[in-house]
Amino acid sequence: MGQSLRTALCGELGIEYPIFLAGMGTAAGPELVTAVSEAGGFGVLGASAFPPRAIRELISTIRRRTARQFGVNIIIDERDLSAEDKAELREQVSAAIAEGVAAVVLFWGDPAPYVEEAHRHGVRLFIQIGSVDEAKAAATAGVDAVIAQGVEAGGHVRGLTSIWTLLPAVIESIAPLPVLASGGIGDGVGVARAIRMGAQGVSLGTRFVASDEASCHPAYKRRVVESTASDTVYSELFDVWWPNAPHRTLRNKTVSEWEAAGRPPTGSRPGEGRSIGHRRMGSGAIREWPRYAIGVATPDFDGDIDYAPLWAGESCSVVHDIKPAAQIVRDLVAEAQITLAGAPAPR
Repeated sequence: MGQSLRTALCGELGIEYPIFLAGMGTAAGPELVTAVSEAGGFGVLGASAFPPRAIRELISTIRRRTARQFGVNIIIDERDLSAEDKAELREQVSAAIAEGVAAVVLFWGDPAPYVEEAHRHGVRLFIQIGSVDEAKAAATAGVDAVIAQGVEAGGHVRGLTSIWTLLPAVIESIAPLPVLASGGIGDGVGVARAIRMGAQGVSLGTRFVASDEASCHPAYKRRVVESTASDTVYSELFDVWWPNAPHRTLRNKTVSEWEAAGRPPTGSRPGEGRSIGHRRMGSGAIREWPRYAIGVATPDFDGDIDYAPLWAGESCSVVHDIKPAAQIVRDLVAEAQITLAGAPAPR
C-alpha cells in the first residue's frame, strides 16, 4: 500500500493537494493564485512590491475569482530599512492579516512580531527558512508551519544546503510542527520524495513561472523551459534595491559580462547605473529598471530580457513546457500519486 499524497496540513487549510505556489514577486499575481487554488492547490500572492492598500485590493480581486483558500507572501527583511520603511512593511503584513487570508507566508526575517496579530485574526503564519537554527527560532516564536528552502531554489535563497539534507533535519528539529519543502522541486517525483521524507507540502516557484497565468515576460518563461540546472547561477549580483541577499538566476548577458570583466565588486561592474528598460512597479507606475536591480520582468517590459534577472531554480531541468497552472497542478499530483504508490523509500 502506497503513501497518500494528502497530508494533515491539507485538511487544516481546506485544500485538496499539498501543492503550494511560491509567492514569487509580481509573477504570482491574482490570475496565477486563482488558478492554483481552483485546481486544488494553495495559491500564494506575491505582495512585497505592493503598498498596503494595493494588497487589500489584490486580495479582493482573488476573492471575486475563487472561493478557495489562498495565502499572501511578504518579505520581512528589515536590514537597512529606514523607520518609515519599517512601518510600511509592518502595515503590509497587517493588511494581509486583517483580510483574513488562510495563511501569511513570511520570508527573510523574524516572524515573532507578527504571530500574535495573525492568530488574533485566525490567520496561520508560515515562514520560509534556510537552516535548522532558523527553523527552531521560528517554532519558538509560535509560527504555524515553516517552509524549508534548499540552496537549489530560484529567486532569493535563504538555504545554504540541499533541500534533501535540510528537510529531514528541520522536520526532526521542530516536530510536530508542519514543514514544507522548497527548492529544486519541479515535478511529481520531487513532490513525492518530499512527502515521503515527511514534508506536509511542497512550495514551487520555477515550475509555475512557466505557466500561462504567471505575470511575467513570455521570453522569461521560454528561457526557463530551455534551461537546465547547469544554466543557473548562485550569486549576489542583482543587488540594486536589495543588497546582501543571495539568489539564483539563469545565466544571461548581465552575468556573462560581469564574469568576463573579472567579477568586479558593486560600483565597478559593466553597465552599472544604466537602464535596461522599463517595468511596471507594484504601485502601477512605469519605472526605469537599472542593470543589477531586482524585480520580475513584467509582460510589458520593453528592454533586452537578457539583462534582466531571470530568477530560476535548479528544477528548470524538469520544466519542459509552458501550460495552464491547473494542468501543472494536475500533472504534479498524478505523477506524485503514481510515485507514492510504488516508489522505494527515499535515500
